Amino acid sequence: EVDFWIIPIIQGFVQIEELVVNYSESSDDDKSSPETPPQESTCVDDVHPAFLVALLSRRSRHRAGMRYKRRGVDKNGNVANYVETEQLIHVHNHTLSYIQTRGSVPVFWSQVGYRYNPRPRLDKSENETVACFRAHFEEQLKNYKKQVIINLVDQTGREKIIGDAYLKQVLLYNNANLTYVSFDFHEHW
Repeated sequence: EVDFWIIPIIQGFVQIEELVVNYSESSDDDKSSPETPPQESTCVDDVHPAFLVALLSRRSRHRAGMRYKRRGVDKNGNVANYVETEQLIHVHNHTLSYIQTRGSVPVFWSQVGYRYNPRPRLDKSENETVACFRAHFEEQLKNYKKQVIINLVDQTGREKIIGDAYLKQVLLYNNANLTYVSFDFHEHW
C-alpha cells in the first residue's frame, strides 16, 4: 500500500540518438573538391539505414562512494562503484545489445589518506577474500553467462599488490566462463 509513495529511479545516464549512415560511392577527394557541387543526401531505408542508438549506464546502489574512499569488495560480493553500461542498436526491426560492466577490484583493499593517489593496501587475507570474490563472480556469471575481465591496474607500480591479489583470486576461482586479460595502460601511455 506504500507503492504510491515509491518512485523508481536510477543513478546513471541515458542517451538515445538516431543516426543515419550515408554510404557514398564517391571518394573523399571528390567530396572535398571545390568543383564538385554539393549533393543533397538522401535517406532510403534500405540503402542508407537509420539506426536508433541508446546508451544506458546504471550505477549500483551497493557500495557507491567517492573514488578514493570506497574501494574493493564487501562481504556480500558487491564491488565499489559498480556500473553496468548497455549499448543498444535498433535497425530494421532488430535490436542488438552490448553490455560492459566496471567496478573496483573484487578483493578487500583500501586507500587511506586525503592526498592524491594514496598507496593501496590489502585489508584481508587471500583466504578471507575467496568467498566474497566467488559471490561477486557467481552473480556476474548468473547475469551475463560469460565475462572477459580486463584488469587495468598498474602491474609494476604501487598498484601491483592489488593486481597480484586479483590474479590470484581468478586462478583460485578457476572458472571456464571467465577470461582474464591484464592491460597496463600506464605502459602504453
